[in-house]
Amino acid sequence: MTDALYLDDSSVRTFDATVTRALDDRVVLDRTHFYPEGGGQPADRGTLAADGEAWTVTDVQKRDTVYHHVSGEPPAEGTVVRGELDGERRDTLTRYHTAQHLLSAVLLDEFDAETTGNQIYTDYARLDAARDRFTGTDLADVEARLNALVEADTPVTWYTMDREVAEAELDPERTRIELLPDSITELRIVEIEGPDGEVFDRTACAGTHVPATGAIGEVTVTGRETAGAGEERVRFRLD
Repeated sequence: MTDALYLDDSSVRTFDATVTRALDDRVVLDRTHFYPEGGGQPADRGTLAADGEAWTVTDVQKRDTVYHHVSGEPPAEGTVVRGELDGERRDTLTRYHTAQHLLSAVLLDEFDAETTGNQIYTDYARLDAARDRFTGTDLADVEARLNALVEADTPVTWYTMDREVAEAELDPERTRIELLPDSITELRIVEIEGPDGEVFDRTACAGTHVPATGAIGEVTVTGRETAGAGEERVRFRLD
């Protein structure tokens, strides 16, 4: 099983690892900072290098373990490689992912609208929420609230917690633990502090996050559309 180092530190861009399996166009590493696609967040890209050779990491997927899809014949089992992430892509996706947390919390606070889905891209993101309709005024208010939270530049932290303890002690409306497979018994809890020093958002999440909200940058809510009966889709971008 690959040691998922990206869960511990979202800031690392270069690391060393050993190939434990090589098959068709994929390799498994004993440890990785490459984020596999999941939770609406696209996979990282980058390179693996060893002994003067280099392979482009074209995709990363998690099944029974983390598979790195590479260009060309993959490095052999036992090869020690240096992994290097596409830093600009990781930074962008991390900012969007953390902004999505803020948007989910604002919509729940202001409109009692739970998040039902989301998808992040490198130039915008969208979030689906349980709501009949958002007005133009609603969206303007949401944008102002998001940017106030960004300007407050408050800490974003994470820690692990036993699932049974989390289910007993944390707010299920915010953490959405019930959406996770029963096989996951230890949860990674992400907290975002509000301007008042209290926890503004707390949720179970395995994505990458900035260390403080100020790193997200200015948020522009670009529009909305109906995503289905009783669901609204909100689109936003970061400058």
